[in-house]
Amino acid sequence: MANPTDPGYDREAVRAVLDRARTEGRTSLTAPEGKALADAYGLPVPGEALARDADEAVALAVELGLPVVAKIVSPDILHKTEAGGVEVGLTSPQEVKAAYQRIVANARAYDPDARIDGVQLQQQIGAGLEVLVGATTDPTFGKIVVFGLGGVLVEVLKDVAFRLAPVTRADALSQIGGIKAAEVLDGVRGGAAVDRDRLADLLVRLSDLVTDFPEIAEADLNPVFATADDAIAADLRFVLDFAPAQRPKQFDRDEILGAMNRIFTPRSIAIIGASNETGKIGNSVIRNIVDGGYAGEVYPINPKSDEVYGRTAYKSIGDVPGDVDVAVFAVPAKFVAATLEEAGRKGVAGAILIPSGFAETGEQELQDEVLAVARRHNVRILGPNIYGYYYTPQKLSATFCTPYDVAGGTALTSQSGGIGMAILGYSRSTSTGVSAIVGVGNKADIDEDDLLTFFGQDDNTNAIAMHLEDLKDGRAFVEAAREVVPRKPVIVLKAGRTSAGARAAGSHTGALAGDDKVYDDILRQAGVVRAPGLNELLEFGRALPVLPAPTGENVVIITGAGGSGVLLSDAVIDNGMSLYEIPPDLDEAFRAFIPPFGAAGNPVDITGGEPPSTYEKTIRLGLEDPRIHALILGYWHTIVTPPMVFAELVADVVAQARAAGIDKPVVASLSGDTEVEAASAHLFQHGVVAYPYTTEKPVQVLGAKYRWARAAGLL
Repeated sequence: MANPTDPGYDREAVRAVLDRARTEGRTSLTAPEGKALADAYGLPVPGEALARDADEAVALAVELGLPVVAKIVSPDILHKTEAGGVEVGLTSPQEVKAAYQRIVANARAYDPDARIDGVQLQQQIGAGLEVLVGATTDPTFGKIVVFGLGGVLVEVLKDVAFRLAPVTRADALSQIGGIKAAEVLDGVRGGAAVDRDRLADLLVRLSDLVTDFPEIAEADLNPVFATADDAIAADLRFVLDFAPAQRPKQFDRDEILGAMNRIFTPRSIAIIGASNETGKIGNSVIRNIVDGGYAGEVYPINPKSDEVYGRTAYKSIGDVPGDVDVAVFAVPAKFVAATLEEAGRKGVAGAILIPSGFAETGEQELQDEVLAVARRHNVRILGPNIYGYYYTPQKLSATFCTPYDVAGGTALTSQSGGIGMAILGYSRSTSTGVSAIVGVGNKADIDEDDLLTFFGQDDNTNAIAMHLEDLKDGRAFVEAAREVVPRKPVIVLKAGRTSAGARAAGSHTGALAGDDKVYDDILRQAGVVRAPGLNELLEFGRALPVLPAPTGENVVIITGAGGSGVLLSDAVIDNGMSLYEIPPDLDEAFRAFIPPFGAAGNPVDITGGEPPSTYEKTIRLGLEDPRIHALILGYWHTIVTPPMVFAELVADVVAQARAAGIDKPVVASLSGDTEVEAASAHLFQHGVVAYPYTTEKPVQVLGAKYRWARAAGLL
């Protein structure tokens, strides 16, 4: 029987059903077996019974109570409707008998070799809203649960929400409210609202079932009829997989940090393939490390040279007299395994594999060989097929690309070398202070969850922005992100948002899980801020550390241009924030500072011809009133208040407020001639996120800060 501390689950009953299916070599359960699982985990289903001939079907239908539904029971027929194996609305014994005979005949015609166990008679239920409750095994995230509108609507609308299993009741309620048509659940045109708590209980129980029994690959409860006081699954479908894919090797937190600390704060670095020849990767790497100011020991490894770039060269890393923390590989792919063997015997913690020519070119076996060598020696691999990595607190540029030395708090990672160079160029052009820029390439070993674990506890990092094309272990990433998000923002640009088609699956749930919506929902569940594009990733990574966290939801716009105010208002709603409904006393206070033809309310429109003092007084009021939690400023270039005058006064007012203990997020949109560019840069340097020529971007950044603050539990 079930553990008395759980909700009465009968795991032994489930195990017996699954073991029987395993013994028989089956990959799905029959309807009666599905009911046994439902009963064991408290999933409500209608009364039902199995009939093995037409007369028994009649007797059971009368006993259950007409009307009934009849369904074929066969371990070889998963899609019963397609086989003509379902009939509904059977209201008399005669109809039941005829339906039994038709269903069996249809099933034999559909699959002459199918084993037919009989026909399931089920009480017909039809009252309530049809919803889908399901679970599937995602290749990235493992067990996930699904909720959406059910019946045929799930195929047409695909309005579903996903969560990582097991879900808490809070997760489940959030998931239910996360579909686009959530308002339908609350009743429309006088209809009664469904009981969301019962639906949440159903999601929790199903997620517990698939978590407890990983061999349940997919589960469909569709439709579930939801009413004001009940939620009953009219149909069940379970797909099994007794040989699931294995998760990548797991490292515990201490193991990860032990290796990452040596990689990012190494006392010594060896460059395998270091060269004196300009244009060689090995030459660029050693020059960047030495010229960049790295203070540790640098050991060039080159069997043909006695000296490289003014340093004593060694024929093998094994010849180096001291310990080596990191080995940077700048040799062709075919030589990596052998040289990594030597590095492993030397005791290096990290191997930075710059060379290409591995899995990305079809050489998976070569990559697997290298990883096997690393595992034997407890070496962590970064790469292969990467540009290297930067860590500014150590003045470390272990890369063949241009060095970077503007230290700051943003850690940036990319799976693509080209995106990595865009990150580098953007950081340089905007003077973005970074703690790290890291390429992960093929991710043979080290991936985003390892880096999240390190940067999450790194005092030199206050925001983490990641470009990724996939996640090797989505569950490990979510676990790491949940630990980091309460302290600092995690921003992700996930490439491949569009799907070429849902993967083949044996259920509606599996097919629905084949697109980007899974990533979107589960990253949001983890508290990650998702960037829609590369520019947003870079801007969020740059700007979020600049903005203080909001302490409430009340956003106010102060603008010198009515047109900007309208666009800014739209952007506020588009980015998940709300405009504060300004109370009469605050409205009157704003009106005292603006001309009669201006407009208070929200936006506060001070009009374009006002002197600097009007901007100063209204912004100061917005900062000092505790009911306002964030300010959006819209500036319009005029001779009366030139751009730099506006920027300097805003910076001064904000600085004075912060000195007085008032630290609210302030963003600004500047419209005007080219002078607004320098004014925006000045504001950014003084803690006000500002952009020229756009009303959308500053609000988008503020919205990202709000999403993080909510996920971090600050609001």
